[in-house]
Amino acid sequence: MGRHIGIVGAGIAGLHLALYLQKHGVDATIITDRPPEEYRDLRLLNTVAHHHVTIAREDYLGVNHWTDPKDHYYYHDHVFNFPQPLSFRGDFSKASRAVDYRLYLPALMQDFMKRGGKIEYNRIEERDIAPLVARFDLLVVSTGKGPLGQLFTYRPEHSPYQQPQRRLCVGLYTGVRQPDPMNVTLSVSPGHGEMIVIPTVTFGGIANALLMENVPGGDMEELATLSYEDNPKHFLQVLLGKLEKHHPTTYDRIDTLRFDLAQPQDLLQGGVVPTVRNTMVEFDDGKCAIALGDVHAIVDPMMGQGANVASYAAFVLGEEIVNADALDARLCEKIDLKRQDRVLAASRWTNVMLQPPTEALGMLIGAMSQNPALANEFTENFNYPDRQWDRISTPQRIRAWIERMSAPSEPVRAIA
Repeated sequence: MGRHIGIVGAGIAGLHLALYLQKHGVDATIITDRPPEEYRDLRLLNTVAHHHVTIAREDYLGVNHWTDPKDHYYYHDHVFNFPQPLSFRGDFSKASRAVDYRLYLPALMQDFMKRGGKIEYNRIEERDIAPLVARFDLLVVSTGKGPLGQLFTYRPEHSPYQQPQRRLCVGLYTGVRQPDPMNVTLSVSPGHGEMIVIPTVTFGGIANALLMENVPGGDMEELATLSYEDNPKHFLQVLLGKLEKHHPTTYDRIDTLRFDLAQPQDLLQGGVVPTVRNTMVEFDDGKCAIALGDVHAIVDPMMGQGANVASYAAFVLGEEIVNADALDARLCEKIDLKRQDRVLAASRWTNVMLQPPTEALGMLIGAMSQNPALANEFTENFNYPDRQWDRISTPQRIRAWIERMSAPSEPVRAIA
């Protein structure tokens, strides 16, 4: 008997799951409120980097349309603007890449439909929940918008914040010089916030995302509410002044005469409350809804984990559905257990980085500036947040990691 999976939401989680199920011959229907042709004129959705573990999943699904090495980036530059500035580089083992989601999501929607997949365009209301549950063997909820997202309750032990920890101002800009090969810059202004500079494939080629994570009450905070539309020139003047003061290595890459948003709608301002939710709802007939992506865990974008973890969780979910004897509460429990270490690690690591660095983390930053192998492993672990959390979750683990990476390697002895 064929199985019918309903997937609410067409973000990376919902699309990767739908494409995975399609590849394995499982019937899936996506329900979303926006057709592909509407994405072009939207305001910037986010600035998301895909690390090589996610790009490998795109290869598996046959949806990796952005393969030009010139569109990829290869290392992180870390810049700490302390009174005595500190900077170091960390290399990935394989390249990462960022694509504007107004290009990415509709491309994958088209892939799914060309292969015979069904997408329905509806905004789901309270009255739609019971008919949806009745219609599908399993309902996957991958968007928090509307009443379906509200079915899943918060897990307070993993959701320590009631409000955003950073005031965000993120835009896609022209006039920022690219290094060759391209990189992502992580720049920190203590007490004022962080900025991540991400080369991003967008409508006109490559633009740079400036993702400013501004500390509430700090000197950068006003950028989260300053209007570009009211006075573009004033917005850019204020921004340039802040960058020169707080993120000078990025300011030095800017051609101030060419510096502007790539398009007027390429600006996003606001904040994110990091949240983890319970992920299963069982209905009277034994059918279930399971949360995926942002409904399951929403993280601040600082560590670039949200989309990568959502894709990972979609694959875990897809694999379990394909191999399941029954689409019931026990299946949902197994899925949760299998994916939770990486998902929770991404949340915990990101939440730690939103706080002023502990003594042990400060020691790690200093050690990475002296030890390229340590900096490379820290950077590579952006692919594996569970490994990162293994390294940094306690002061003892941080010290052990530094010691292990600093120890001279044992010479290999020939066996006589």
